[in-house]
Amino acid sequence: MFTLTKLPMQTLSTPRKQFVFAVLCTFSVTAFGTAMEDAASLRKMAETFVVRQTAEQPGQVTATVGAIDSRLRLPKCPNAESFLPPGVRLWGNISVGIRCQEPSPWTIYVPVTVTVMAPTVIATKSLQQGQVLTRADVNVQLSDVTQMPAGVIADIDQVLGKTLSGSMAAGQPIRANLLRTPQLIKNGQTVKLIAQGGSFQVSAEGKALGNAALGQVVSVRTTNGKVVSGVVKEDGSVEIPF
Repeated sequence: MFTLTKLPMQTLSTPRKQFVFAVLCTFSVTAFGTAMEDAASLRKMAETFVVRQTAEQPGQVTATVGAIDSRLRLPKCPNAESFLPPGVRLWGNISVGIRCQEPSPWTIYVPVTVTVMAPTVIATKSLQQGQVLTRADVNVQLSDVTQMPAGVIADIDQVLGKTLSGSMAAGQPIRANLLRTPQLIKNGQTVKLIAQGGSFQVSAEGKALGNAALGQVVSVRTTNGKVVSGVVKEDGSVEIPF
């Protein structure tokens, strides 16, 4: 509680008048000055924004929000909002913005580190260019995919039977752009045609009219000259609809 005693100004000397005026001004600024934002509250705002934005992201997402300088003086803002700068995604080391439109416009940027732990297929040993990948060549481990190159593969079934277009060391992640699907059928090759329906199966032979890999569609000319199309199976046969 403050108690102020009103004194006649004419009874005060000039230095005393100046002192009283300074005290009153200080009291006025302290009691009625502009409220300031709390650095901890702003940091929590950025953290909440990141958590909401990454809620649907696959993998184990962890966000670490950097500190905001407690000496920062920002006017209190009833409508402050968090945002991502243009072209920025919540991935790796980034900055999240917090801005105020009114009554006193201001903008700050808070450092944030987002890690995403997800399954990643890696090489278990040194692999050579042209090598066809088998189960013994690869394994799956949890990795921070934000620190890995684009195109890493999470499902081991997507790499088995594929051919490497380049060499890699043990422990490196398998990337989609390094994989090639081997050709099971070559143009002019004699292939087995299988037509299956219900409880019966009919087979015949024909000449492939193009190259094809597992799961691809290839045209085949039968012995009677008819051209049919079917899907390449794992054993190199071609299954045609019946």
